[in-house]
Amino acid sequence: MVATALADAFLAADAWDTGPLTAAGFDVVGPERAYVGHAVRTALETYPRPPVDAPRQLAAVIAASPQLVRLHRTRSTRHPVRVLLRRAVPVRAAPRVSSRLLVDTLPELARELDLTVGRLLWLADTRGWNRRSGSASPLHHHRHEWVRRPERTPRLLEKPLDMLRRTQRTVLDELLAVLPVHDAAHGFVPGRSVVSGAALHVGQRVVITADLTSFFASVRARSVYGVFRAAGFAEPLAHVLTGLCTHRVPTHVLAAMPPGGDVDERAALRRALADAHLPQGAPTSPALANTVLRHLDARLAGWADAAGAVYTRYADDLTFSGDDRLARRADAFLRGVDRMVTDQGLRLNARKTRVRPASVRQSVTGVVVNDRTAPGRREVDRLHAVLHNCAEHGPESQNRSGHPDFRAHLLGRIGWVEQTNPGRADRLRREFVRITW
Repeated sequence: MVATALADAFLAADAWDTGPLTAAGFDVVGPERAYVGHAVRTALETYPRPPVDAPRQLAAVIAASPQLVRLHRTRSTRHPVRVLLRRAVPVRAAPRVSSRLLVDTLPELARELDLTVGRLLWLADTRGWNRRSGSASPLHHHRHEWVRRPERTPRLLEKPLDMLRRTQRTVLDELLAVLPVHDAAHGFVPGRSVVSGAALHVGQRVVITADLTSFFASVRARSVYGVFRAAGFAEPLAHVLTGLCTHRVPTHVLAAMPPGGDVDERAALRRALADAHLPQGAPTSPALANTVLRHLDARLAGWADAAGAVYTRYADDLTFSGDDRLARRADAFLRGVDRMVTDQGLRLNARKTRVRPASVRQSVTGVVVNDRTAPGRREVDRLHAVLHNCAEHGPESQNRSGHPDFRAHLLGRIGWVEQTNPGRADRLRREFVRITW
């Protein structure tokens, strides 16, 4: 509290120098000369210029000053330091991207998001009230749905409610869509797709695929906060935007995790979901994940290039391909990949790692790449059977997963086949038009 008040006062001072900062400090805590003097020296030694876009960081630096920590311990019980005055200071940041959301104050941000300040803070939930509230609380902004997976750890879908989803969509369209991503990222990037990524691995001697465990849940709030700070937002606004785009799963939802999977994996997933993370189901999560992973993508692309290989990533699916040099040292290459992924705070799913030579079917995110990009025969045959049964017995008989718009779901699957094999897609469409909706 005292450090925050001093930081605000220093940033509102007439000049970033000993005299004005000392006077501002005396206004806040009174004639506590030793306390103010240590805080002023700490601020000036740490920041040659006033950190106008980082008041929270300045407060943390002041609070962690060894001299102030010792002084606080000796005085806190006998003569506690009291805050006499709080100053409000406008926070400014240097814009780094072009967006109407790059504003200087919380009211401006709320207006651009078509919210009141109160509703914006309610949605951001920066103090974590959502996690501590009961199941029927109005503080909840997500619907939670556990997805059972045979003999595997369940997956949690965290779907934002309407107001939060609309706000996140604005953040996505007005800001996140213009942030740069690495060339290796092909998932959720305009102009790129499953097919564009798979096409880079056609005709290779060996294809190596790996999978990141708990992809969205493993992207922490501090990384998301870094994205908004790098985009040019001042600390308070980056803090609120991070709250809008991350989520802490309430305890009653974690307690309802269905059975399945390894004990250690289940425990790791619970820990990840209990902390602020990217929710799987929010429109902002894929774009933020791509931006957060730019550094990892760059490292893995460099590692692949050194081995004469190609690297792409589609969400949590990592793919590498190359010639005999990569084939001969695939195990050593994967150990390096695992080390870099671990450095990023993520984990590889060892059970999903595959090394496929050209003598077997090489598949990248469901696309066969041995000689050319082609849909997997098994997937196409399965889809053809579903369409045929829909035509014969009605679509309700085949919607076993309960898709709310099963017609759109089937059209999307046909469209995916069309990207790689228009001839087979035409046959699927002929079957589709036979369905009575």
